[in-house]
Amino acid sequence: MNHDVYDDDYIRRVLKEVKTIALVGASPNPARPSHGVMSFLLSKGYSVFPVNPGQEGKEILGRHVYAKLADIPDPIDMVDVFRAAEFLPSIVEEVILLSPRPKFIWGQLSVRHDDAAAKAEAYGIEMVMD
Repeated sequence: MNHDVYDDDYIRRVLKEVKTIALVGASPNPARPSHGVMSFLLSKGYSVFPVNPGQEGKEILGRHVYAKLADIPDPIDMVDVFRAAEFLPSIVEEVILLSPRPKFIWGQLSVRHDDAAAKAEAYGIEMVMD
């Protein structure tokens, strides 16, 4: 897939199919972009699971924080990544091991790693990056 430009219909489909989201790099700091996005997603009715090993066991926006994706007790439709692009390959490795496997990985602004995306796509996981 070409990750330079996404068709509006593709983005719309992703957002319609997704109900549960693991937000990797979630922050309790309201000034951080991940906090604002998490608040927005919750306000739109998505079920969001914050993932941040430094905040494990605490709460962000009233949601229990998990250390890693495998700790989340419910199936996840999408993994939303607020970590540096260099971490995307290891996140893709974590996602591949989940059962059931999430359908999507969304790398936020500047979170792009084409090799990681190719690996995810080889496992049937759709990507949105940057």
